[in-house]
Amino acid sequence: MKKWLLAACALSIFSSGLALGADNTVVTLPAKNGNVTFPHKKHQDLMACTTCHENEKGGKIPALGKDWAHKTCKGCHADKNKGPTKCSECHVK
Repeated sequence: MKKWLLAACALSIFSSGLALGADNTVVTLPAKNGNVTFPHKKHQDLMACTTCHENEKGGKIPALGKDWAHKTCKGCHADKNKGPTKCSECHVK
């Protein structure tokens, strides 16, 4: 019985660790002209965390705001021809 319980606990902990590692979070950034949804996992797979965050573990995005987002997000999308660059492609009312 003890071995079965131990195995069940180990499997549970392992499974929850996998679920935490699978980041399918969609962040919604409020904006006057329509909220912007940001698929975190998709971006995480394409670039280093420090492109936006203060360190490799994530954390704050110190300058997050309209000017930063337009420069950083729109700039990257335009440079790499990989993402939306028009207002209505990001901002949804």
